[in-house]
Amino acid sequence: MNNLNDPPNWNIRPNSRADGGDGSRWNYALLVPMLGLAAFRWIWSRESQKEIDKEREAYHQRTVAFQRELEAKYHAVISESRRAVAHLSLELEKEQNRTTSYREALIAQGRKLVEEKKLLEQERAQVMQEKRQVQPLRSAYLSCLGQEEDWQRRARLLLKDVEGALSERQSIYCSLLLPRGQRLQLEKSLLGRAAADPIAADLDMAAGLTDIFKHDTHCGDVWNTDRRRNGRLMWLYLKYWELTVELKKFERVEKAILEK
Repeated sequence: MNNLNDPPNWNIRPNSRADGGDGSRWNYALLVPMLGLAAFRWIWSRESQKEIDKEREAYHQRTVAFQRELEAKYHAVISESRRAVAHLSLELEKEQNRTTSYREALIAQGRKLVEEKKLLEQERAQVMQEKRQVQPLRSAYLSCLGQEEDWQRRARLLLKDVEGALSERQSIYCSLLLPRGQRLQLEKSLLGRAAADPIAADLDMAAGLTDIFKHDTHCGDVWNTDRRRNGRLMWLYLKYWELTVELKKFERVEKAILEK
């Protein structure tokens, strides 16, 4: 009786005949697509790995380039501030012959600024070493920088107001007609504002104003009507405070990043 579950040559059996009949042909028929599939998978895996390695290397290069760009910009700002401070120190040296106390105060302020800059550079190097993911660091830096814009805007408004008041004070000082009491009242008002304003206190403005009131005696010629020609020490201090505001901005940003 025929076996309906096993009709002849229906089931694929390897080596069904000793002479390599139909079973061998089926084995070869299955082997070819299996080898093709294996080769395709090997090629596909190899090409995919190449693409992954290529993208990984490209991302690494972009990360390194962006980090170098940030470091270059940072060092450029620090170098510019350093050159400006050096130039300011030279100008202040020309005025230091008038009084010993004035010279000592400026030297002390210069040393303090140099030390603050060194600390800022050390902290910056430490942050750059710890923050290896450039994108989060850049986002945090830009966010903190945006938050400090309001502080810097108020600081610039303060300096503008102080510049106008000092120009008026020097004009009164150089005038032969205006009363001395008017100048003293203006000086008192400036010192009061320097003591009450947090930004002025952060810039140590009260000490600079006192120094100006004591030692800035320069006036233009008799027919001078340009207020900017009156005074010398006051303009040096105004430039110094402007540079300090710029430096304080980066210090505040640095502190905010480190605290995150």
